[in-house]
Amino acid sequence: MIRIPQLSETLALRTAVIFSALALIISWFPSCSPVRDEHGRDIAELQSVIEFMACDSLEGRGTGTEGETKAAAYVASRFEELGLKPYGDSSSFFQAFSFRPHPPIQRHGSGDSTSIGMALVQNLTGNNVIGMLDNGASETIIIGAHHDHLGLGDENSLFIGDSEIHNGADDNASGVSALILLAQRLSAQPLNYNVLFMSFSGEEKGLYGSNHFVDNPTIDLNTVNYMINMDMVGRMKEDSSLAVYGTGTSPVWNDLVNQVNIDGLALVFHESGVGPSDHTSFYLADMPVLHFFTGQHEDYHKPTDDPEKINYEGILMVADFIERIVLELDDEVKLEFTKTKDQSKNDSPRFNVTLGVVPDYMFDGEGMRIDGVSEDRPAFNAGIIKGDVVTQMGDHAVTDMNTYMEGLGIFEEGDTTVVKVLREGTEKSFDVIWD
Repeated sequence: MIRIPQLSETLALRTAVIFSALALIISWFPSCSPVRDEHGRDIAELQSVIEFMACDSLEGRGTGTEGETKAAAYVASRFEELGLKPYGDSSSFFQAFSFRPHPPIQRHGSGDSTSIGMALVQNLTGNNVIGMLDNGASETIIIGAHHDHLGLGDENSLFIGDSEIHNGADDNASGVSALILLAQRLSAQPLNYNVLFMSFSGEEKGLYGSNHFVDNPTIDLNTVNYMINMDMVGRMKEDSSLAVYGTGTSPVWNDLVNQVNIDGLALVFHESGVGPSDHTSFYLADMPVLHFFTGQHEDYHKPTDDPEKINYEGILMVADFIERIVLELDDEVKLEFTKTKDQSKNDSPRFNVTLGVVPDYMFDGEGMRIDGVSEDRPAFNAGIIKGDVVTQMGDHAVTDMNTYMEGLGIFEEGDTTVVKVLREGTEKSFDVIWD
């Protein structure tokens, strides 16, 4: 689990800065105003959030940037409108954390080779946004999504070229829109649980914000029943497929998730509580989790992840689905937590190299299917293509996403490794030079 150092600046100063940004938000609405359509109030609500969060004025919401501060302030303003209680630091909606960013990197295709050492990199501050629907209950459920993205393109960008704004409409303005809609809906329900709504920052940097909350909780974590996370729920495909992670973290999940699937979603179950988003931090603190995801696409971590490509009806289906889960569990006792087979509490996905591919997280077969390949990266240079299913890296067998991520922790930059894939049923081998 990532450990975040304590803040060096006062929370009062940070809060003052954030509320100054909040005061400016009204003036930005004209340039980021949503296009209301005929699909009804809920669709319009989702669209209004995404159009704001993914507009160019926020410059990609990079963690610790002015754009991320504006995004956090916007979410806080929506929480306040809904009557949620502030549950961040010092009775505010904000929970700040500091981190040390990676030094600037050379962008692929750029002629600028300037780099600086870590000694010259200053700590930055990101902000979680936390609001409580306080029903006076002894136990609480957590619903979350992250609001940060890649800014102008950081080390996680898959874009080849000079810096451009990565608006992150699907990743993860879509999750924030569903979070706010659920806060609106559940605030009108007579629930037997409290609901803590959390918008995380620092997810793209390595789950910084959610790790910080778990290490520095603003509620007693022993009172938490379960946690639900939404990350990239805005590009549901025509087959209505929806990945559900964490189904092995409580014995109730499988039956319940199937029971509430009245819309005929094509559910893809993943038992593990560890995955590429903020639910992992809560699972590693022994909480039942569910994480929802509508799948990868060619615009992932690129400047082309824009609002006009969002499937708003799909987000609404995800929000409906989660609402049914919450209501179905409202009369139940605290859920039993179970560890999944792949991870111990202190394990967290760590790796030293990259293959330069976009995994297909909706794939439920054996191996790791590739949904996209970045130019001039190890897979591309070796001849691996979209659709290939990675089954082995060196002596390490790849049976699923977790074993793939484990494999990335074995190798070092500059190593040459034989990677085996299945391509249309035929096994092929490629010499991969890691970077």
